[in-house]
Amino acid sequence: MTGIDAAALLGLFGHFLMLSLLSIGGAISVAPEMHRWMVVEQHLLSDAQFTSSIAIAQAAPGPNVLFVPLLGFQAAGLAGAAAALLGIMLPSATLALVATRWGRAREDRRAVRAFKTGMAPVTLALLAATGWLLAAPWAEWRSLTLTAAAALLVWRTRLHLLWLITAGALLGLLGWV
Repeated sequence: MTGIDAAALLGLFGHFLMLSLLSIGGAISVAPEMHRWMVVEQHLLSDAQFTSSIAIAQAAPGPNVLFVPLLGFQAAGLAGAAAALLGIMLPSATLALVATRWGRAREDRRAVRAFKTGMAPVTLALLAATGWLLAAPWAEWRSLTLTAAAALLVWRTRLHLLWLITAGALLGLLGWV
C-alpha cells in the first residue's frame, strides 16, 4: 500500500514516536510492537513484508535502524519512510543526548549506577522477544538446535562468530537447514 491519507500518516508517525521512547537497546527491540501495530491492527503490511523488510535492512551495511524507514516505505511510500524514521529517531536521539549529559555529570551517584545496571535485563528481554518474533515462522528443531549450539560455542570458546555464520550459510546452501 503506497497511498494512505494524512491522518494515517500522522498515526504512523505518532506510533513510531511513542515506540522511540520504549526502544531500549535500539529500534529492533520494539519490532514485536511494530509488527502488532503495522501487520495485525492496521494491516499496512503483510507478515512476509514485515519480516523481509527487517531481513533486507539488517543485511545491508549501515545503521541498525534502516529497517524502520523500509517498513514505512512499504506501508506508505517515501512519506511513510520519512514519518517512521523521524518518529523513531527524534525522541530517542534527543533523550539520549540529554540523559547522557546528565548521567555523565552524576555517574558517581548510586541511583545512576543502579539504573544502568537494571536496564541490562530489560534490553536483553526486548531483544529476545524480537528474535522470537523473527524466528517463529521458520522455527524447526534443526534451526533451533544450530542456533543454541552457535550461542554456546560463542559463549564458551574463542571461536569467532563469523566462522559460525559462514558455517550456517553453507548448511543453508546445502539445504540442511
